[in-house]
Amino acid sequence: MPLTARVDWIVPFHDIDSMEVCWHGHYVRYLELARTALLQRIDYDYPQMRASGYAWPVIELFIRYAQPLMYQQRLHLDARLVEWENRLKIAYEIRDAATQKRLTHGHTVQVAVDMKTREMCFVSPDVLREKLKGYL
Repeated sequence: MPLTARVDWIVPFHDIDSMEVCWHGHYVRYLELARTALLQRIDYDYPQMRASGYAWPVIELFIRYAQPLMYQQRLHLDARLVEWENRLKIAYEIRDAATQKRLTHGHTVQVAVDMKTREMCFVSPDVLREKLKGYL
């Protein structure tokens, strides 16, 4: 069973633009909310990453804007871990909470960087594999 997380969200007023839809730049923040919830499930959120000696910068971001998000719309922000051996690839879906219609999908890719040497790791560090035991 894949490792997943869901965040329930309502589009706030300060996220809409003059066309009364969610500004496209805020979608990245919504993905971050889901990614954080996913990482917290395995107790490897950003503070734990830092404590383990690794930074995990996002090196790739893709978003497909299929349908606009509207003011006060109730959403499900879903994240699913799809790769972890050499990098973290997380897939996302944003769905309307009432209809379950998929409104947006995308993914991010993160790589481990040794914080002491600033070298990128070509294999995910053992600490990640330990955190994932029992989930994969």
